[in-house]
Amino acid sequence: MALVAAAAVSPALPRGAWAQSYPSRPVRWIVGYAPGGATDILARLMGQYLGEKLGQPFVIENRTGAASNIATEAVANAAPDGHTLLLVNPANAINATLYEKLNFDFLRDILPAAALMRVPNVMAVNPALPAHSVSAFIAYAKANPGKVNFGSGGTGTSVHMSGELFKMLAGVDMVHIPYRGAALAVMDLIAGQGPHVVFDNLPGSIGHIRAGKLRALAVTTTTRSDALPGVPTLAETLPGFEASAWFGAGVPKATPSAIVERLNTAVNAALVDQRISARFAELGGTPMPMTPAEFTKYVSDETEKWGKVVKFANVKAS
Repeated sequence: MALVAAAAVSPALPRGAWAQSYPSRPVRWIVGYAPGGATDILARLMGQYLGEKLGQPFVIENRTGAASNIATEAVANAAPDGHTLLLVNPANAINATLYEKLNFDFLRDILPAAALMRVPNVMAVNPALPAHSVSAFIAYAKANPGKVNFGSGGTGTSVHMSGELFKMLAGVDMVHIPYRGAALAVMDLIAGQGPHVVFDNLPGSIGHIRAGKLRALAVTTTTRSDALPGVPTLAETLPGFEASAWFGAGVPKATPSAIVERLNTAVNAALVDQRISARFAELGGTPMPMTPAEFTKYVSDETEKWGKVVKFANVKAS
């Protein structure tokens, strides 16, 4: 009878019990990119902090392929108990339109639980290029239609889509050269072969900019970056231009709200920790604390924005 009574009341307990006991075992944080990149570094930084604060290890699991779709599908199909997270990034917003057939619907199947950091992309050129400003680059591109190339880390990445947004707003004709990683595009840019410009994530290019190997023409966020305070924004020349590499934690949609709130609270506490904010600054990033509802709206707005760019540029998944 005692067992029957316990079973009868257990459904009423989970909300509070889940919040108090979460996490009850190691948490898998699935990252759709290879180890060593900015996305992976961020996940490991936050995972270590959350593991210390919540009492269970956060284990980073790299599942590469299909522009992070493999990782996203794994989380969409995971048990909704908060023990499997997704490192959410712009590809999730872009892929919703870029890929015609996916085995999941991101906004239907994944709940954006906590935002982490926003990083600007930077419009960088080889110092030998005769363009020292965005307006001068636009004039150069218009004088050489179809002869100016821009590189990226692959079709559909935020680096690629920043270039497509630039083409759309500036009214220029540039040829996209996709690489198997933005670092390879940057190396060719420095060598003066291949691309004339790359809209790289700031952490990947800032060292080359400071060393004089690249010239930064603008950052892609609406406000200037503290890491490059003298570099203007693209919006100062092209009103309405905004592109960021942003990151967050997502969980399966049916995850109990008490667990989501506990995870969100722990992440937001990390974002005001001086050690974390200092590391973000080194990466050229800015913390972006949000509630789950705010982050969900942010991702939804990004999905709509990039959907328009994908359609305008007629970008197809490779």
